[in-house]
Amino acid sequence: MAMHQRHVARVVQGARVVSVLVVALLGGCASVIPGSDAPKARSVALAPDAKSPLATTFAVPTTAEASESGYRMLSAGKDGLLARLELIDGAQQSLDLQYYIFRADRSGTAIAGALLRAADRGVRVRLLIDDGESVPGDERILALAAHPHIELRMFNPWRIREPHRILRNLEFVLHKRRLDYRMHNKLFVADNVVALIGGRNVGDQYFQIDPQSQFGDDDLVVAGPMVQRLASVYDEFWNSDLAIPVRAIDRKDTSDAALARLRALSGADPVPDGAGPGRAARPVGDGPIAAIRAGRTPLIWSSAKLVYDSPDKMDVTRKAVRGHLIYDAVAAEARSVSTELVMITPYFVPSNDELQLLAEEREHHARVRALTNSLDAAPELAAHSGYMHYRRKLLELGVDLHEIRANLGNSRGSGQPATISRYGNYALHGKLFVFDRKSAFVGSLNFDQRSKRINTEIGLIVHSPDISAQVGQRFDELTTLDNSYQVKLEETAGDAPHLAWETRENGRVIEYRHEPSRSLWRKLKVEVLTLLPLDPEL
Repeated sequence: MAMHQRHVARVVQGARVVSVLVVALLGGCASVIPGSDAPKARSVALAPDAKSPLATTFAVPTTAEASESGYRMLSAGKDGLLARLELIDGAQQSLDLQYYIFRADRSGTAIAGALLRAADRGVRVRLLIDDGESVPGDERILALAAHPHIELRMFNPWRIREPHRILRNLEFVLHKRRLDYRMHNKLFVADNVVALIGGRNVGDQYFQIDPQSQFGDDDLVVAGPMVQRLASVYDEFWNSDLAIPVRAIDRKDTSDAALARLRALSGADPVPDGAGPGRAARPVGDGPIAAIRAGRTPLIWSSAKLVYDSPDKMDVTRKAVRGHLIYDAVAAEARSVSTELVMITPYFVPSNDELQLLAEEREHHARVRALTNSLDAAPELAAHSGYMHYRRKLLELGVDLHEIRANLGNSRGSGQPATISRYGNYALHGKLFVFDRKSAFVGSLNFDQRSKRINTEIGLIVHSPDISAQVGQRFDELTTLDNSYQVKLEETAGDAPHLAWETRENGRVIEYRHEPSRSLWRKLKVEVLTLLPLDPEL
């Protein structure tokens, strides 16, 4: 009987696969966004209540100039998690979240549970998630849409809702022009009085609590008038034609039963055993927001420039409509540099324009220093294969080039304690630029062709020597030989210059003549990928 049931299940599953394939194939002639014909109410950020606890905490001091807002860097992964939980728990009116990735792992489920508690007490929650990188299990987050005070929209969704890799690859091939366009933004706004912006997605990797993989990243706490400007950008994306109500495309995962299952899962400790202290050891009320409230880590008040891509970036790029392009603004800031440009970019696949920009900096005798992922640390081998095409050119331009190690020699600047670093699975994910140590960019923009041409991005250029010094110190700590490789062009008599990787291991400086790799298989895979014309997609 059991064997018969398994056979029937296989037949049913096979029939489902065939039916989905047929639907996808029939839809190949036109790429219409699924759910785009569903009714969708327009909404905007709620006006802040000046008497709310968060508004009181993040009130603009009388000493601040009218153009200034308050900022605070959060470079520790667990601080990023705790800050989100604190702000959700403290919100009284509204929560607006926008993420490229929202994992349904332990930390993502904990944040979902906090959002449910906020909605239960009447807070309006809007959640906008890109659909490009969802994996099996992430659909559990969609159950939030079943709550009457939560609306969840998906940016440019797949038609195939089950994250089946083969089927989604097929859909991508059929509808590449549409599905290749992704919302890479990361933004969190609470009560329209405080925001978090930076490079972190939601998930255990990004909060550096997963022994198998940790992504060093940053959040910038924002208070003051800049928050309302960030909220208006959120509204642009929320009300765009590409933001589809999730209940219009997925009824199964947004049912009341799915919501009940999510509630049952959401009370777990978000920090896994062995990865450091969890909420029981470090309560949410003792996190970075509490430290700001208590005055232990005050905000830095400064002017800043908001830079972002419009939701219809592709149309703006070809001048079909007017709008914003983040690269133009960041490039203009870089061109103003006279002494030093510092870059932390996990993906480093420059376009011709970006190479020209760096060449101009060097021609003006400005120092250009860059930190990216090594082959060992690279989370995406395809991206690393693209970077390999430009490494020699960057060095010939005179760029000081460093690659982070997966196995850090020490945890300074990494954003995580030594207890998690000892697993040897570190990678960069933060996107930070420093201009003459006077201004700093914090946001979602990589120095790669995908960020420039395809993805939408957002960030802030903060005109603050203090914020710039913090980012610069992070760069300096991560680029020590204990934590990274310094990549060089070595001259050899009679031969062309060759690449070399210098680092320090067990107290000794070591030079590798071939690119270090944790396995021969990894190295072979990336070498094969270099043969493919992938750079415009990276």
